[in-house]
Amino acid sequence: VFRVEVLCNGRRHTVAKRYSEFQALHKRIKKTCKVPDFPPRRVPNWMPKVLEQRRQGLELYIRGVLYHNKELPQDVLDFLKVRCCQQDPKATSP
Repeated sequence: VFRVEVLCNGRRHTVAKRYSEFQALHKRIKKTCKVPDFPPRRVPNWMPKVLEQRRQGLELYIRGVLYHNKELPQDVLDFLKVRCCQQDPKATSP
């Protein structure tokens, strides 16, 4: 499970998502908005180095989605659990 820290309008919250949830989001939004390449799943996935590489890849992915899309699809807002955000939400991994 990967934690995503979201900052929107000065409010910060954290959501926990599995790799498969990121992958499902990618499949839903790749035809309707600009998305970076999705980080591959590597085997063995339990090694700390591999997990850290995956975390970094997912962070770059979600940052890329936020950066390249002025208006975010509802799927992205729901994924990040953002209800109403007047400014662009920012996501990081703690």
